[in-house]
Amino acid sequence: MATTFNRPSVSTELARDMILAAERKAQEMGHPFVIAIVDESGVLKAFSRMDGAALLSIQVAQDKAYTAVGFGMSTDMWHEFVKDDAPLAMGAPTGIDRLVVFGGGYPIKIGDAIVGAIGVSGGHYSQDMEVAQAGLAAVPS
Repeated sequence: MATTFNRPSVSTELARDMILAAERKAQEMGHPFVIAIVDESGVLKAFSRMDGAALLSIQVAQDKAYTAVGFGMSTDMWHEFVKDDAPLAMGAPTGIDRLVVFGGGYPIKIGDAIVGAIGVSGGHYSQDMEVAQAGLAAVPS
């Protein structure tokens, strides 16, 4: 039996590149956002709170990234997952710590491995999704 295993993780360099790409998109949109990158375990790796971004967006961005890496799916998929299931829709957001069920969080995948996640907050969730997707575009294919 193995006693350890190796797990790929987002590098500091890639996390910074993703932050910069997301910030460029935010600047194009003319709106400040909070951008969080977490590693494969959900631990904060890189972070940016753009000047003027809302204070509450700090935790929301981190929780979007945490949700995305923790479940391996984007946060906007959670709405589809729970919307027609009343017990799950009522219980999941209050029973699962840090769960976010609206857009702006995406897992970072390299090959088949989830190596981290990006979470963005500061605008409407559709705007958060645009900025997060710009960050994801910095991930090599």
